[in-house]
Amino acid sequence: MIKNIMIVGVGGQGTLLTSRIIGKTALAAGLEVKISEVHGMAQRGGSVVTFVRYGERVYEPVVEEGEADVIIAFERLEAQRYAHFLKKDGVLIVNDCRIDPMTVVIGAKQYPEGIIETLKKKHSVYVIDGMQIAKDLGNSKVLNSVVLGYAAKHIGFDKESWLETVKATVPPKTVDLNLKAFLEGYEGV
Repeated sequence: MIKNIMIVGVGGQGTLLTSRIIGKTALAAGLEVKISEVHGMAQRGGSVVTFVRYGERVYEPVVEEGEADVIIAFERLEAQRYAHFLKKDGVLIVNDCRIDPMTVVIGAKQYPEGIIETLKKKHSVYVIDGMQIAKDLGNSKVLNSVVLGYAAKHIGFDKESWLETVKATVPPKTVDLNLKAFLEGYEGV
């Protein structure tokens, strides 16, 4: 059986690091892993999408529409933009954060209201305020570790495997803070 994970966000939120941690955790469990990264306009605050697929045998890295078991969205509008990739019984993890895209910043469009409420009508949605938790820990850059910790229980693997992978993947100077951030998210489920 193949598990399909999709991570969506805005450039700078840690989507790529998150996909690597998920992939390495699956590899450590003896599974085959394929990762695909779509950077888009990441350096300008644009959309970033990564796919992680794992199982006994995985042939391609891209998750098709309607096939994601879990979508981790680091921003509300990105959750709405990619929700159609979720399977009927899939789970959508949403970091309750608003980052205005350039079209909103310049006044060409308005940021949609009620995104999370709309998503809940059709999908199984779990919401976390990862940025507030990260700020409470003293560093907004660990947002991805908080949200990944929250999502980990919906993805699978035991807590110790996750912690070992986080420890081995994040920059050495940030290990303790990232482990703490992961656990804050993990315990919050």
